[in-house]
Amino acid sequence: MSELKVLMVEDDEGLRDALLDTLTSAGIPAEAVGDARAALLRLETEAFGLVISDVHMPKIDGVELLSSIKRKWPDLPVILMTAFATVSKAVAAMRDGAIDYIVKPFDAAALISMVRLQLSMRKLPDELIAEDPESKRLLALAARIATSDATVLLTGASGTGKEVYARFIRAKSARADAPFVAINCAAIPENMLEATLFGHERGAFTGALSAHAGKFEQAQGGTLLLDEISEMDLGLQAKILRVLQEREVERLGGNRTIALDVRVIATSNRDLPAEVKAGRFRGDLYYRLNVMSLVLPDLAQRRGDILPLAYRALSACGRAAAEFTVGAQAALLAHSWPGNVRELANTVQRSALLAGGNVIDEEALGLRAAGIPETSPIAARVDAGLDHDLKEREREMILSALRMTAGSRKLAAERLGISARTLRHKLQQFKAAGLNIPRSREQSLAEA
Repeated sequence: MSELKVLMVEDDEGLRDALLDTLTSAGIPAEAVGDARAALLRLETEAFGLVISDVHMPKIDGVELLSSIKRKWPDLPVILMTAFATVSKAVAAMRDGAIDYIVKPFDAAALISMVRLQLSMRKLPDELIAEDPESKRLLALAARIATSDATVLLTGASGTGKEVYARFIRAKSARADAPFVAINCAAIPENMLEATLFGHERGAFTGALSAHAGKFEQAQGGTLLLDEISEMDLGLQAKILRVLQEREVERLGGNRTIALDVRVIATSNRDLPAEVKAGRFRGDLYYRLNVMSLVLPDLAQRRGDILPLAYRALSACGRAAAEFTVGAQAALLAHSWPGNVRELANTVQRSALLAGGNVIDEEALGLRAAGIPETSPIAARVDAGLDHDLKEREREMILSALRMTAGSRKLAAERLGISARTLRHKLQQFKAAGLNIPRSREQSLAEA
């Protein structure tokens, strides 16, 4: 696969040039234009892997550009750049299809990290790693499932790669060249999820100033991924069931049905039979979704994938020439990885920043291998490595992650590969030291 290119849209010439230099200096192919109209013209003539756009621009702003892109190229990811004063507008845009937003001012490392993550996700279907025997079995089954048009249910713990497998199934299906629309059901407020899924007509509710196609319509002819579907409330589950049964959708405030030709893939990190038994998930919807199913095991149950995934993560963060020492490889293989592939990727990215050169040892990883006693030389070296310089780097990484996620503690912890409890403890230490901690999105919205 050829390397994907980033299209940067920014009307401020100085900032535009600086952003372009930041990406190209990091080895990321990129091009920059000065307004939304120029961006749409470039998208007509060349395939890009990612669009990054400022929100506040004259004539056509970033939100309107997002809407145009989602109509013509629904599978193209868009990241919005915004100042704190327009965070509320960016949050609304995420409901309309933006995959993320980054709040100004942000540092270069935050931007590069976000871009590399999104570009690596775009490549994953062609580079899905399956070296462990269990992974090879699952991949073969996924390839067979892809040839049908049946609804698919993917279950497994958070971070096991459910969306990766969903994209693989789509890439190997007859709908590979049709739209792929993904929606995280846990990330959208409950009162907005129905309108986001089904669309709405003008005046359907307060703020509905124009008609809008929902995710089902946007995926017409292609594939719709309902990520973490078990987070929906029971009332909305009933409406989803009807759409799946009737193969038609009706917009909110509308009076006509729209026939659908959409393949649905759903994911959940919960034990759905147990959720059905507890009354938290509809049994009829579960059986409607569970036509074809894959259960993705934890990373600890497919250790043959760990080192190949670790080296792929190194490449994704621009360190393809780096190597893990024997001790680092042993630590990687021995770790329990409760956060699965996502934790592994974050750990490798962190170690690549901490390592001085192209050799990454167990100290840079910061993992204590299972079975190694606290007083062992390896453990002592890890503890001794937490000197002033390392603590400074750790602090920079945590604050950078918070800036990247607009202050979201949950998302920052996921990016860093640490628990939310650990992050809270670190932030308490930073606050006690008099450091300024980035505000959360909720705080920013409340002040907007």
